[in-house]
Amino acid sequence: MSLSACAALVERADPDRFLATMATPVEARRVLFPLYALNVEVSRAPWVTQEAMIAEMRLQWWRDALEEIANGATPRKHEVVDALAEVLTPQQAALLDGFVAARRWDIYSDAFEDPSHLDEYIDATSGHLTWVVAQCLGAADESVVREYAYGIGVANLLRAVPELEARGRKPLVDGTPQGVRNLAQAGLDRIDSARARKSDVSSEARGALRAGWRARSVLRAAAAVPERVIEGKLEGSEFARKASLIWSSMSGRI
Repeated sequence: MSLSACAALVERADPDRFLATMATPVEARRVLFPLYALNVEVSRAPWVTQEAMIAEMRLQWWRDALEEIANGATPRKHEVVDALAEVLTPQQAALLDGFVAARRWDIYSDAFEDPSHLDEYIDATSGHLTWVVAQCLGAADESVVREYAYGIGVANLLRAVPELEARGRKPLVDGTPQGVRNLAQAGLDRIDSARARKSDVSSEARGALRAGWRARSVLRAAAAVPERVIEGKLEGSEFARKASLIWSSMSGRI
């Protein structure tokens, strides 16, 4: 029941990862759905209330739950926590604490201090999550996984820019067309670097990277015409999006 609840949550809130997960073997879904459900719960925690203290408490609740798993204690009863406790090692649960802590930035309207601060945020969110997923699925080189995860994180951030700015946030260090182009190109370069070393990631662990099945096309669009980011026009057609996922799944490419 916990796994079914996680799958339903991901299907409602994160359709891209849901489709990517459904393209993986059934056994992999036992890992993917709980972790992606955690991502849904954590990423939306800062946005369900305008009270910063309440948002902080919501994130702390998840940090406490992960600490219980990391310490081998009986975790609190919750459908997502129940499922996570079945797939995470103590070390992985501890790493995900940093993933949750990084989301505190989303609560406030402060800008990133500099490009390095933005990179740290992307690595702590997209990087930590993707690396834990990969570890749970199979053998993989951490640097390759994190390179690819950086591209995923940048693509997701660029897609979210209009909504973030509408909510009073400052998601970009440099929001000029050239600044957007540079960020998108940096994401593309990381993905291409990871793809060149894909042999260092087992076929099983590549399921963790399939969550970024749209990342490269999004980054290419942003690098070509940066104005698409502000206009919210990075989405391709539904047919093209699903076709790229099918091709990725059948070919084994990342």
